[in-house]
This record gives sequence, C-alpha cells and structure tokens, in this order.
Amino acid sequence: MRVLLLGGTSEIGLAVLSALDLAPDAEVILAGRDPQRLEAAGKSLHQSRRGQVTVVRYDAMETGTHQAFAEEVCAGGVPDVVIAATGVLTPQEELERDVRLAAAMIETNFTGHVTVLLAFGAAMRRRGSGTIVVLSSVAAVRPRKFNSVYGATKAALDAFARGYADSLHGTGVRVLLVRPGFVTGKMTAGMKPAPLATTPEGVGAAVARALRSPGKSVVWVPAPLAGLAAVMKLIPRPVWRKLEN
Repeated sequence: MRVLLLGGTSEIGLAVLSALDLAPDAEVILAGRDPQRLEAAGKSLHQSRRGQVTVVRYDAMETGTHQAFAEEVCAGGVPDVVIAATGVLTPQEELERDVRLAAAMIETNFTGHVTVLLAFGAAMRRRGSGTIVVLSSVAAVRPRKFNSVYGATKAALDAFARGYADSLHGTGVRVLLVRPGFVTGKMTAGMKPAPLATTPEGVGAAVARALRSPGKSVVWVPAPLAGLAAVMKLIPRPVWRKLEN
C-alpha cells in the first residue's frame, strides 16, 4: 500500500497516519515545502512504525506543477490513499492589513487542493480504486466574521469534495470528507478552544475508523458536532451576529 500525505508536516495528517493500521511493507510519502521539517517528521514516523517513509517536495501554491507532481509520484505506483492536509490559518486582522496573505491562504487551503486532487483522482479513476481524504472543517458550515476568509476557503473545499465525490461515484474511487471542530494544536496555539474541541489524535482515530467503513463518506469530529452544525445552519442571521459578539 502507498499512502501520500499532502502537507507532510501537518499535525492532523501525521496523526491520521499514526492511527492507520498499515502493514509493515506499506510506503508512506510525506509531501511538503520544508525539507528539514519533512525529514524530521519522516524520522519520527519511521520510529513509530516499520515500513518505508519517503519525502518529496510539494507546494500547494505552485498549481502549475501539480499535474507533473502527480505524474512523478504515480510513476512509482498510484497511491492507494491520498490525504489532503495542507492548510494555513492566518488571523483575519493580518489578512486585512495585507491582502496578499488572503490570496495565499485561498491558494493553499482551496485552489491547490483542487488542482492536485483532480490529478490524483484521475490516476485513481484509471486504475479503478483509491481513497482521497479531504480535511474540511466545521467552519465550512457557517463562516464567522472573525475568520470569514478561512471559513470561505473551507466552505469552497467542502463543496468541491462533495461534488468530486459524486463525480467519482461508481469508479472505485472514494472521497472521505472530514469535518473537525476546533482542533487544539500548533495551528490554534493561543486561541480559546470552542465547544466540542478535539485533538489531532482524536481526528486521526476518527479518520482511521471511517476508512474501515466502506460506506462512510463524511465524518464529523467529534460525532456530536454534526447536530450542532445542523442547528448553526438554522440560526437567523441577526441572531448569529449577536452570538458572535
């Protein structure tokens, strides 16, 4: 089995890999921009499990290279699982001071996912099997005023994943959409945890369980978040604004 982690230093992505019951001969590929961090993550992962761990350079913002990147990876065998964990969370106030940061977050959190997953999805479709794991967020359900750009990127990614899953239906390729709530970790350090907060390990365990359930297409982490999200959609906008103050 070959497993590719896009965003090879992502806490959540690495937690998913750790939670998977991979065979000793499984190959894990960590893809990202920082060679030193990738090597460190690879060594840590190798110590926790047997098997081959390799690192490759990948930049979500270099969309023009994604087709060639996918072809290069697939030359060694089309991955059985692709985990799309690339993402950044830039504070809204910084985005408003420098709108280029907003563009960078959109490219990283949304556009880059679309281009690279289309490339790998096509290769999986030709083979007739494979699984794509897309890390969305509860922020996709109803973006909030203090993170409207981040929420918009997740809402767009969520919509793409659902539509692409329908496009791949019947081809043997599965898309698993993951919607965590607030995840306590490096990305959210210093932020006040929201209700029903979880951890990278919690997300990893939930994804591993969902992958063992062939019919599962969406997983909320934690599970009760699905009910809260349903209520969030029904709250009138004037009331929603007051709740955010």
